[in-house]
Amino acid sequence: METPSQAFVNWNELRKTEFPVTQQWAYFDHAAVAPLPRRSADRLRSWIDVQEAHGVVRWPESEARVEQTRRDVAKLINASSDEIAFVASTTQGIGLIAEGFPWVEGDNVVTAADEYPSNVYPWMNLKSRGVELRLVSSRQGRVFPEDLLAAMGSRTRVLAISLVEFATGFRNDLELLAELCRARGVALIVDAIQGLGPLVVDVRKTPVDFLCACGQKWLLGPEGAGLLYVRRDWIDRLRPLGVGSHSVTTSYNSPVLDFALKPNAQRWEGGCFAMPSLQAFGASLELLLELGPEVVSRRILAQAETVRELARKHGWTVAGSPNPSEQAGIVAIEKPGTSPDAAVLRGRELGVVLSSRRGRLRVSPHVYNNNEDFDRLSELLGSPA
Repeated sequence: METPSQAFVNWNELRKTEFPVTQQWAYFDHAAVAPLPRRSADRLRSWIDVQEAHGVVRWPESEARVEQTRRDVAKLINASSDEIAFVASTTQGIGLIAEGFPWVEGDNVVTAADEYPSNVYPWMNLKSRGVELRLVSSRQGRVFPEDLLAAMGSRTRVLAISLVEFATGFRNDLELLAELCRARGVALIVDAIQGLGPLVVDVRKTPVDFLCACGQKWLLGPEGAGLLYVRRDWIDRLRPLGVGSHSVTTSYNSPVLDFALKPNAQRWEGGCFAMPSLQAFGASLELLLELGPEVVSRRILAQAETVRELARKHGWTVAGSPNPSEQAGIVAIEKPGTSPDAAVLRGRELGVVLSSRRGRLRVSPHVYNNNEDFDRLSELLGSPA
């Protein structure tokens, strides 16, 4: 539900107060690495100043902010904070699941062939343990659920899928996939890094088993701070890796060793936190929660539709699905005779930031982009090849 303060957002004021990047760039690359909001950069600078002046003396303040960030992550996806562990990257989160899963030789994993490599290589790495990876090809810019289902067999233990495919912007139907997996006793593992922000995720409504994401894209955080969600009934079934003093219930300072693992996802947080990154990530989450996840989602999806309209106006073809329910914040476009790599370089000359991914130009707007930004993007898209 939206609060009265969220019913109307002055996006121009938000742009001016929170996004200094706009002073130089029309930034359309949030699916790669987002610029930090001012409050997040201020939080990071403050942490550095305190650390420089006081060292460990004020460490408890930083720890308290980390725990608030854990609660905010849980709020963002409607989880319990006990189900949240912090990771340095989506890759790390997927790896903890892949290597800790209770495999039996002959088991298999199903995933989409067009997944980002970090959601493919960890499963390939299980070959030496007798686990097969089954790759499902896309058709017509989509990952069809029936194709994923057809690849499953009696020994399929995991479906690993992105909420949003990084190269096309196609949105997978998590509710349908969760239903299919539950009916077959298959664990659903979601790489949500390209979906959190443009889409609202509710792990109670959509019962995924595991979810991984890092903060440096749509969540407007820094690199090095991400989340791993482990559904409560999986915590004792998944082998914990990277265990250390923070993984157990006793203090590191206890004179007696007691390997009693924490009864929550913190058992995967073996040692020290990436404290500076988590401090800034916390500030970014505060901003998104203040705006409201539903408000943020609607704004990003509307911005992405503006990109699609501009692209078609200038003769570009939009990849992925034409169905709004299968779209998100990424807009992948192509034009005969136009090199996406050259368009990225031309964009930098015009002050426009975007990416080239797998033969297409990828445009990924956020809430603060305005008409001035879209005018510069339009100039780029209308430029000669």
